[in-house]
Amino acid sequence: MKRFLITIVFASICFISYSQDQNIDFKDGSFEEIMALAKQENKPIFMDCYTVWCGPCKQLAKNVFPQPEVSAFFNENFISIKMDMEKGEGIELAQYYNVNAYPTLLFLDSEGNVLKNHTGSLDAKNLIETGRDAIRLKK
Repeated sequence: MKRFLITIVFASICFISYSQDQNIDFKDGSFEEIMALAKQENKPIFMDCYTVWCGPCKQLAKNVFPQPEVSAFFNENFISIKMDMEKGEGIELAQYYNVNAYPTLLFLDSEGNVLKNHTGSLDAKNLIETGRDAIRLKK
């Protein structure tokens, strides 16, 4: 009985740890590198345009992006990148894509053309549906 309880506790800890590690696989690199990777993998780009002071951006990152159905959908269908729009390359991209409210979610083809964009927070269901719309527009 003791062995059974230890096994159950261990399995529960592993499950909790695994479920907390789920997230969208946001790639590191320059925007040019991300576009090259998107071309190579023949996938559109999902760009999370955020700022460090944005509350809804933090809510998306903490409560929506880690949901298993969200991370599975985006990891399978997109090359994803997070971009702080007030630092480095983000400043130029914010001007180029006319991003002036946060969060802004950009769905781009591998050439950097906008397929779809959304400003504001979304729940998991609507985020996935917005991603599906972008995929349909890519074709």
